Amino acid sequence: MTIERIGVTQRWCDAAIFNGIVFLAGHVAEKTEGRPLGEQTAEVLALLEETLEAAGSDKSRILSVQIFLTDISRIAEMNAVWDAWVPAGTAPARATVEAKLASPGHDIEITAVAAKKGV
Repeated sequence: MTIERIGVTQRWCDAAIFNGIVFLAGHVAEKTEGRPLGEQTAEVLALLEETLEAAGSDKSRILSVQIFLTDISRIAEMNAVWDAWVPAGTAPARATVEAKLASPGHDIEITAVAAKKGV
């Protein structure tokens, strides 16, 4: 079986695909770093969607997701954006935790596992 990688850098790739399963790297805001959590969340979800598309999947095929917030007391702000983004009836298994992220301007990081279309 072949392993496919998307967006490969020296340290990580945006996604690795094996046996029809897409493993996404943690995605963080690029343009909205340092902006309100809702804006960062919307950007991160859009970036996840782009990576899923490049991998032959989409947001309705996400199997599990891990969300890291720098301040868990702001989960309602993040959930407002998340709830509008997830297609009805396709909510994945999910964990949301408070964590210190690598950059002080990032308030959220999301990683996921999804199935490719046709699998």
